[in-house]
Amino acid sequence: MSIRHALLALLSLGPRHGYQLRVEFEASTGATWPLNVGQVYTTLSRMERDGLVTPGEPDEQGRIVHAITEAGRAEMGRWFDTPVVHSDRPRDELVVKLAMAVAAGEVDVAEVVRRQRTATMRALQQLTKAKRAAGEGVARRLVLDSMIFQAEAEQRWLDHCEAVLKEER
Repeated sequence: MSIRHALLALLSLGPRHGYQLRVEFEASTGATWPLNVGQVYTTLSRMERDGLVTPGEPDEQGRIVHAITEAGRAEMGRWFDTPVVHSDRPRDELVVKLAMAVAAGEVDVAEVVRRQRTATMRALQQLTKAKRAAGEGVARRLVLDSMIFQAEAEQRWLDHCEAVLKEER
């Protein structure tokens, strides 16, 4: 996930200081991806260096407010215009874990699958509760829906893994 681009999108709404960006990011994503305020300030510093944002004068509390530049708007536009390619996403740790469990030979792969299924089902239940409690907010709903769909897909993939393991016995 690109924190840089997410911050540019928030700055396109108007100038913001770092803590405000952190709070708005977490509110927009339904607080499902916590963002360290230090990472926000580091990213703002790099974006300033790259000409994507400009710092303003400190406010009455000493916080520096940043504004998006035209170069920043162009960068944000390219991000929104460019589809996410599957190869751009990080490796799936669960896939690697199961592949290594099979390769290791000494691991009860079916038990690894069972434990993961239990954890995924628990996560799915928590996400469903969070969605019911979420109330208004399209961005939060979309984030939670995506996470629910991913958990459901993981459950289907685990079913497939069990079937393949049974075939191989």
